[in-house]
Amino acid sequence: MTPLAGIRILDLTNVLAGPFCCHQLAHMGADVIKVEVPGSGDLARQLGADPDLNRKGMGTSFLAQNTGKRSITINMKSDKGKEVFHRLVATSDVLVENFRPGVMDRLGVGYEVLKKKHPNLIYCAISGFGQDGPLKSAPAYDQIIQGMAGVMSVTGTPETAPLRVGYPMADTIGGMTAAFAVASALGNKDPNNRGCFIDVAMLEAVLSTMGWVVSNFLQLGMEQQPMGNDNFTASPSGTFRTGDGPINIAANKQEQFEAVCDVVGRPELKTDPRFAERQARLDNRQELTALLEEAMATNTAGHWRAALNAAGVPAGEVLTVPQILAHPQIADRGLIATFENVPGVGRDVRVARAGVKIDHAPVATNTPPPLLGQDTDELLGELGFSADDIAALKADKAV
Repeated sequence: MTPLAGIRILDLTNVLAGPFCCHQLAHMGADVIKVEVPGSGDLARQLGADPDLNRKGMGTSFLAQNTGKRSITINMKSDKGKEVFHRLVATSDVLVENFRPGVMDRLGVGYEVLKKKHPNLIYCAISGFGQDGPLKSAPAYDQIIQGMAGVMSVTGTPETAPLRVGYPMADTIGGMTAAFAVASALGNKDPNNRGCFIDVAMLEAVLSTMGWVVSNFLQLGMEQQPMGNDNFTASPSGTFRTGDGPINIAANKQEQFEAVCDVVGRPELKTDPRFAERQARLDNRQELTALLEEAMATNTAGHWRAALNAAGVPAGEVLTVPQILAHPQIADRGLIATFENVPGVGRDVRVARAGVKIDHAPVATNTPPPLLGQDTDELLGELGFSADDIAALKADKAV
């Protein structure tokens, strides 16, 4: 099932937040056209751990977010390039860009200009701080947003905070928020009244996901402190040492705490006044952790995960990325896709899909990440340009 089949999306984005947004929509069946600058394209083409792929314009960062897309190069500073762009917009339902506010206006193709010619266009602008406000023009990368949103202030221990989350979560949340907003706009029951301007600020997108941390301050004036791997709402809930490595346990309910005590062979802890009630366990977290870790030192994290799960307690080993990618749970669900002998890469490429199944099948893209501009001639032909027209556009460096 491809819910967005027949929908065309113009992806004018770079690096991560925007490409991630459009990648999710491509997995849902949209025809995503990546509009890139001639000669250089998306900066992510030059980013990744393989210098050779970076030189080829197929960096691993680019490979991760761009399957299922077609690439066309257009010189947006050229009048003829703008003509090509307008013709492309006329065939599209959605435009997504993540330039700084004002860049598209300076190019003469901002929302106010486009909506006059294309009133039904859904225009989504992703930026660090949004299209208005005192910081609207400030540059922003993922770590800048993590820091300003307060994420880093609550990550780590009192001794190590502030710490950034170990992957670009602000970019990813911004992209996911944008994808949700675009899909919602496409869900308008009146297809002739979909035109709108969507303003996604990464800072606000991240804050909106911070749940209890924000709510506790708004309702109670309580400022969350960094607590490392402990869950500030419950105990025993966090990361614990075992005989061969760490395990996460989330015993958030009274019956789960009691089950933990039985599983690890310490049933007397259930009635110990230091731990018998929820608040007492929070007040005496360190003592409880020490006793549970002493008991769990007798066996492996895998053993305790299975035993705790069987007793109804959420628990899981703390794995590395290679370990989880090799886990049968991931293999059985079909999250990882393989594209064979990808042009520009010269070998197979494995990427993560969107993490969604529809009618029991993982949503998927069918084509590998594109070479820069590889679909330019095909797309120009679809727009009605003749072979001579295309040659002239190339001679003028419009595409």
